[in-house]
Amino acid sequence: MSGRKPHECKDMAEVRAEIDRIDVALVDLIADRFGYVDRAWQFKTNPGEAHVPWRIQQVIDKVKARAKERGLPPELTEALWRQMIGWFVQYEEEKLRRQLEGNGGRGA
Repeated sequence: MSGRKPHECKDMAEVRAEIDRIDVALVDLIADRFGYVDRAWQFKTNPGEAHVPWRIQQVIDKVKARAKERGLPPELTEALWRQMIGWFVQYEEEKLRRQLEGNGGRGA
């Protein structure tokens, strides 16, 4: 559901309400992304497959380009995505290690 545009906000309460609305949407989108990351590790066979530098750079390049299109500082977008991707890579590596050790990888 679309909210107010920044210039349509009449006071700080409206600005904060819009920020809260966007935060909910961002969490929902990150949860969706996490679902795909959670599925991706299941196609891999060892922890080394979780960190794929060329793919990470490809993702970073795409989000930086999108940020530029939207007037968002690309450096901010890159920093956020590198943090998120780093967490996801660690998550995948841990899942794959557990699977190799027989401690509840898939379906856990």
